[in-house]
Amino acid sequence: MGMIFQPSFAPERLLPAAERAEQAGVEELWLWEDCFKESGIAAMTAALASTERLRVGVGILPMPLRDVALTAMELATIERLFPGRARFGVGHGVLDWMEQVGRRVASPLALMREYVPALRRLLDGEEVTLDGRYVHLDRVRLDWPPQQRLPVLAAGEGPKTLALTGAVADGTVLPAGWSPSAVRGAVERIREGRAEAGRAGEHEVVVFLMTAFGPDGAAQMEEEFDRWGFSGGSRFAATGEDEAIEAVVRDLVDAGATTVLLQSLSAEADLDAYTDGVARIQQRLRG
Repeated sequence: MGMIFQPSFAPERLLPAAERAEQAGVEELWLWEDCFKESGIAAMTAALASTERLRVGVGILPMPLRDVALTAMELATIERLFPGRARFGVGHGVLDWMEQVGRRVASPLALMREYVPALRRLLDGEEVTLDGRYVHLDRVRLDWPPQQRLPVLAAGEGPKTLALTGAVADGTVLPAGWSPSAVRGAVERIREGRAEAGRAGEHEVVVFLMTAFGPDGAAQMEEEFDRWGFSGGSRFAATGEDEAIEAVVRDLVDAGATTVLLQSLSAEADLDAYTDGVARIQQRLRG
């Protein structure tokens, strides 16, 4: 269980939010690296440095924007500074944003197929040489790789990307708007990709869940859906009292989610109260 600090919140709100999350007993706090808001790496490092136990994730780091060697260097450094507390996923990035900075690629799938295994190998301390379509490395090896294995997660939505995350990554990040039935279908595609790649073992599935606490939660969430431009089945969220929200989280876990991160309203007025709500749900699940 955990929660999301959205980039619609000013950066100066992050450290108090991280400290409050740790005090409340929240297990994980995730950030986003949306263009052109907070840096995921800088924000993650600051949040880790201001807390002692909280796990901090970034979901996601856009692959077109970030050279794979630089990403490996930054993540390895963070893992050695804060062992076992960093979590992250990489993804295609919003294509329009990538185009704005001249980094849009013709084949996001080809990029992921090269980037994620290269990142995995670099973080494992291997020397990597690759002359691919998008990733070019010549005898690159980290001097200071992580001292323990750092899982590489990848974000996906479409069926081809979901299968590819299963084939090349250690876990998959699903953004908001996935119902339990949709998560179940995604997990099937991920498993198919893993089977085709001959991969065994566990695969993490991180799901973002839009959540609004209280009797006005459903009405507030309808406005949030409109703000995001969600329609049809993607207008899925958890709203209302703690019992109702707990039930949705349990349904997602039953569908195959291994981590559920509660996502507040974009303009959440009382982030401390929201954090306390996340902690309550976490305690209910443990209880």
